[in-house]
Formats: sequence, C-alpha cells, structure tokens
Amino acid sequence: MSPHGAFSEDEREAVYRAIFERRDVRNDFLSDPIPEKTLRRILLAAHHAGSVGYMQPWDFVVIREATTKQAVKNLFVQANHAAALQYEGMQATLYRGLKLEGIQEAPLNICVTCTRERGGPSVLGRATVPETDLYSTCCAIQNLWLAARAEGIGVGWVSILDYEALKGVLGIPPSVWIVAYLCVGYVHAFGDRPDLEKAGWRKRLSLERLVHHERWGTCVREGEEEADPPDMGFAERTIECPPRTPRIL
Repeated sequence: MSPHGAFSEDEREAVYRAIFERRDVRNDFLSDPIPEKTLRRILLAAHHAGSVGYMQPWDFVVIREATTKQAVKNLFVQANHAAALQYEGMQATLYRGLKLEGIQEAPLNICVTCTRERGGPSVLGRATVPETDLYSTCCAIQNLWLAARAEGIGVGWVSILDYEALKGVLGIPPSVWIVAYLCVGYVHAFGDRPDLEKAGWRKRLSLERLVHHERWGTCVREGEEEADPPDMGFAERTIECPPRTPRIL
C-alpha cells in the first residue's frame, strides 16, 4: 500500500529520471528558441522552490541579446585566464582543454540573483542563519534545472565570472547578490556522465562515504572502496533528444 500522497510508479520514475539525467551542459546547444510558455513553466518551477520564512529572495534576469552575451563572455575570458594560473602540469593542461561555458552558443542566459533585504529586517527562521536566503535561492536554481531537464532543455552554470563586473553589465543594484549565471537551451544530446567526470577531473564519491549515523565520523572510512550502487533503472547513457513538437498548455 502506497503512503498517502505518494506519486504513482511512473510519476516517481520521472522525478528520479530528471535528477539522475540532469547535466551541467556547456556543449551541443542548438539555436532553436525556447517557447515563451516553456520558459514560463521553467521559471514558475524555480519560483515554487522552498524559501526560509517564505522570503522568495530570487529574481531572474533573462538575457537574449548577442551584445549582452558578448560582454559577459569577455568577463569569462578574463576570469578564466586568471583561474587557469592556479593549476600546474597535467592539471593545467587538462583545465585549459575543458569547455566551461556556452554563453554565446545558448539561446538564453539567465542570471539568478538574491535580494537579501526582501521580507524586511526580521525574516522568520533566518535570525540564527542569515545565509538561508542564499541557500533558498540555490533551491530555486535546482528547481529550474530539473524542470528544464524534463523539458529536454540543457542548463550550464558559469561560475568563472567577476560577479561585481557582471552587475555592471546587467544593471544589477550593488546590494543584490548574484548567485548563478546559467546558459540555457535545447541540446543535441545529454551526456551519459558529467563532463568533468568523463574528462577525468573528478569522480563521483561513494554515497556510503558521505552518510554518517548519529555522529560525524561513523561513515565508511576514507580510502575504503565501495561497490557500485545498485541499478535503479537509470543507467547513465547518452540521451538523444527527439524532435520537439509544440505543446499548448
């Protein structure tokens, strides 16, 4: 007997599929425009994220113009050059070969911000952890990402940017925080694994090493290898995107 309020098996499978097949996309963006109704659905999903004190601190700056994208790309090139200097040897070579943004290729860019004064000086639940407004904004970003994946739309988070300079490009007030700059668009295919994993930058950690019981330090010890997790029906693979047909909702 299913718990009260539980999704059907098909509905549950769709939720987990969106989670496991979500990718940070930087390649293979198509030039196809995203319909306004689809964009609204994605942003509405983001807007329905949980937020501490129901603060809803997020805003979304939607960017389409080539001149704006070029200005942002210029900021990326500067920041990426500086970031590359942190690495040496083989790691430096690997870093310089990574594709870390799709600013100009993606038909849409979305800048997600956090207005930390929203809700007034006393927001319920925020007195002891002021950063919960930023955490709440991250929940909105994840909602956006998963909704986009369900629509067959790729999202890439560009973090290699000078956010203060980006505020000047986008006219964002000094008091507002930028949390994410996203490249958004339909893609030819979603990768079988995260790009950084395929490139050999990092591997996914074993869940067993990250789950503690009652107290910190009760998980599997560092260095112990765990077997691959059981197959949940979502084996990582390249997912070709079928031709899209307009939907009217």
